[in-house]
Amino acid sequence: MLKNLEYIEAEAKRRIAAASDSKDLEDLRVEFLGRKGKLTELLRGLGSLGPEERPRAGARANEVKVAIQQTLDSRIAELSAGEKREPLLDYTLPGRRVNVRRRHPVNQVIEELVFIFRDLGCSVAEGPLIETEHYNFDALNTPPDHPARDEKDTLFLRDFPLLLRTETSPVQVRTLEKARPPVRVIAPGRCYRNDTADARHYPVFHQIEGLWVDEGVSFAHLKGILLEFAKSLFGPEAQVRFRPHFFPFTEPSAEIEATCPACAGKGCRTCSGTGWIELGGAGMVDPAVLAPLGIDPEIYTGFAFGIGPERIAMVRYGVSDIRLFYENDLRFLRQF
Repeated sequence: MLKNLEYIEAEAKRRIAAASDSKDLEDLRVEFLGRKGKLTELLRGLGSLGPEERPRAGARANEVKVAIQQTLDSRIAELSAGEKREPLLDYTLPGRRVNVRRRHPVNQVIEELVFIFRDLGCSVAEGPLIETEHYNFDALNTPPDHPARDEKDTLFLRDFPLLLRTETSPVQVRTLEKARPPVRVIAPGRCYRNDTADARHYPVFHQIEGLWVDEGVSFAHLKGILLEFAKSLFGPEAQVRFRPHFFPFTEPSAEIEATCPACAGKGCRTCSGTGWIELGGAGMVDPAVLAPLGIDPEIYTGFAFGIGPERIAMVRYGVSDIRLFYENDLRFLRQF
């Protein structure tokens, strides 16, 4: 009996050590410790032993049973740890496609415009998206009865008179509050207006505001800067032209147009046959804006301009609907 117990213990430990998965271990448990297992069958023969041999065999049988169970538990723990460290992988499966990140087309244009104006000597200024009526309207010489101050055009917040800025022009006021001329800055950023979304308008858009204040600055300087900008953006043959317009914070004011890059000024669908595309507005900073900021308009003059990156992106990439820039359609964005 004792020799058989030694044999069963040795065989069980050997086979358990060689088991490669949990199913094999369960089969071994049943084979050695189950109701019809080898150890159980052997113990049924204890009754045939003499009174002196029976206690020794019973005690040894219990030791063997415990040893086999401990060996099983230890091997189960080893296999479980190995499975956690090295999960089974199917190397025959096809690889996953890598989604390469791309810059948004409007952001690409903004970065290019900022680079051009940096080369022209401008630094970048920033301001808050949530503004007060003072910075968005009052300090920019916008009268209280101006249509732009109506809720039909401006998105006011519950904490009146706070609002979402309608342009980046408030940044020029905040800049002149802190800095004395000469000042050369551009202010790129997001703006908001209470517009109905259509192919040419959207409640959210971007603008790059430019400001140049110094002694002796004239409209000729404005034209020269914007001409150089157009040539850098659209090529050396590009030209600019100015159409008279009105803005509360500039006088005189003008709309800026540049030669259509799609047809080189000959006329096409992109420019509606005119040969020109609109870039934005510009003009000489009104003395009524400079004086309250402590800048003497008799000594200093300046110009300001606002350019819409979305307009340029639409022309450059042949996009006919501005809403495509904001719908987050991956089929559209992956083209850029």
